[in-house]
Amino acid sequence: MTYVLQILPALLSGVQMTLSVFFLTLIGAIPLGMLVSVGLMHKAKTIFGTLGHALLEGYVWLFRGTPLLLQLIFVFYGLPLIGIVFPRFNAALFAFILNYAAYFAEIYRGGFGAVEEGQFEAATVLNMTRWQSLRYVVIPQVLKIVLPSMGNEVINLVKDSSLVYVIGLGDLLRAGEVATARDVTLVPLALVGVVYLVMTLVLTFLQRRVEKSFSYYK
Repeated sequence: MTYVLQILPALLSGVQMTLSVFFLTLIGAIPLGMLVSVGLMHKAKTIFGTLGHALLEGYVWLFRGTPLLLQLIFVFYGLPLIGIVFPRFNAALFAFILNYAAYFAEIYRGGFGAVEEGQFEAATVLNMTRWQSLRYVVIPQVLKIVLPSMGNEVINLVKDSSLVYVIGLGDLLRAGEVATARDVTLVPLALVGVVYLVMTLVLTFLQRRVEKSFSYYK
């Protein structure tokens, strides 16, 4: 117990980094993914143009088709070669937000595809604008459809946050690895596993609560 109390401050510092990456990534990736998904909708081609639509398709293909680890390395070590330099934490956020926004965009697009076109037509009859139709009629239904998939991605984000070690950030897993190497014991890594399990348990509980709050959309 004494040893656990000794390494606890280092682990809590790692938890702080993990949660910072987690929450800031969600704040950036969720709305960006929604915007990209709207741009990928068939009817949005006339708004963004053929080139813009192709660029969005290419962005999603690129970030879903390459590993997040590689993207982190490229952003922090590769972009400085062309004069674009990010601090470590900002580099991690930049890569995480772009990566998860691409996945969220595809999830949202599937949700939009599941909403009947008649919903838009009914909103038009009620003299709603396109934006009002999306905001009040379509998007609430889309959110209900995509919540399970979104929840899975959010839980994956907690675990993926450990990848920030590759650019030298001290997250939860790195703190556990340092303590394990220093003290030659697996206790720190066991504690790290417990912390991850607790975080995913909390997120699973919150996901079910949110899904229940959207249950009135049939």
